[in-house]
Amino acid sequence: MSRSLKKGPAVNEKLLKKVSLLKPNDRTVIKTWARDAVIVPEMVGFTFGVHNGKVHIPVVVVEDMIGHKLGEFALTRKFVRHGGKMQKEQEQAAAAAASKTVASVSAAPKKK
Repeated sequence: MSRSLKKGPAVNEKLLKKVSLLKPNDRTVIKTWARDAVIVPEMVGFTFGVHNGKVHIPVVVVEDMIGHKLGEFALTRKFVRHGGKMQKEQEQAAAAAASKTVASVSAAPKKK
């Protein structure tokens, strides 16, 4: 459910304080565990290190992110492809065939 308009966005006050202390062109990464903090216009241009449960993922805030939460841009799960050993062999064979056709096309003589 979304938050009431009367209450306003759930902005983390500590993050806003850290942002206000930094200069706009400062490249310092602001580390945070507050994944539920809403991105406000004052945060645009800064880099946040959002914790995903294991490490801090750097997130550069741009204008299109305003209104979203920081946690949306630091995924907590890593996708491991399906298929295992057999799938890996097929992908390697397909990549080798693709590189072979690219090499043969580039080596062909050009027509005038």
